[in-house]
Amino acid sequence: MGLDQIIPVIFLIAVLFLVLPGFIETNSKLKLFLKNLLIWSVIVSSIVIVTYLIF
Repeated sequence: MGLDQIIPVIFLIAVLFLVLPGFIETNSKLKLFLKNLLIWSVIVSSIVIVTYLIF
């Protein structure tokens, strides 16, 4: 794994740490949290699949 792969991973983890507290605070109810988590999982999975197919 080269430096061109490590730097984006570090930035994505940093963004996750910045966004996660607000995400958990606004989704205090379990049902709403699971619904939003599912939506974000679909979005992230589709982006990963599309970028994998392009590159």
